[in-house]
Amino acid sequence: MGRIDGKVALVTGAGDGIGRAVARRLAEEGARVAVTGRRDENCQAVVAEILRAKGEAIFLPLDVAREDHWQIALRALDETYGRLDILVNNAGITMSGKIEDTELKDWQHIMAVNVDGVFLGTKHAIPLMRRGGGGAIVNLSSVLGITGAATISAYTASKAAVRLFTKCAALECAEDGIRVNSIHPAFIHTPMMEDTAIRMHGDIATGKAEFGKLHPIGHVGEPLDVANGVLHLVSDESAFTTGAELVIDGGYTAA
Repeated sequence: MGRIDGKVALVTGAGDGIGRAVARRLAEEGARVAVTGRRDENCQAVVAEILRAKGEAIFLPLDVAREDHWQIALRALDETYGRLDILVNNAGITMSGKIEDTELKDWQHIMAVNVDGVFLGTKHAIPLMRRGGGGAIVNLSSVLGITGAATISAYTASKAAVRLFTKCAALECAEDGIRVNSIHPAFIHTPMMEDTAIRMHGDIATGKAEFGKLHPIGHVGEPLDVANGVLHLVSDESAFTTGAELVIDGGYTAA
């Protein structure tokens, strides 16, 4: 038996990177997974991977910054499975640049995806979870939601907002049996990391090596490292855990 057999999960930004690893890992442990995102082809590929592995999954298109998309997606999920037990608010974007050079529209775009998306997902998941007797929400923040960094203020501010929003939601939802926790990864080898490596260091290999030096453990993490953390937080193994921060960072914040 899987650790979350029969549970229904929705994962945002599930077409690649951490979201893909989370969707696959939850399916491996028995969840029926709604793979969501804006890139239909990528998400459909993840669904196909899960189905080939004898899991159960569907694709739901979702732009997390749009409330109407959330309403449509959760209505479709309810019609298909009749419940929602797990929500993983993973979708996110990044940008870098000095504060004085940051355009307001770019700041607002980061906040729309990284903060509004988490708020909207949580807002619309709560009634479904309450109806089913409870659930678990995991919000992907970052080590940069805990500590600051130069030239990445918009991303850092958005992830700090996710951190504190998670605690507020945990307090509001506790009486409904809904647990809400955040995960704070450091550098994880994802397409986003590869883009950052190219932008900062010219190529992926050099960037990955340089990023690895920022972690006392000596290397960057893999998406599965985060997916295993998500699995723990949504399973009954963490039944007494809510409003908490799970830091998965190779020692980054301990240095």
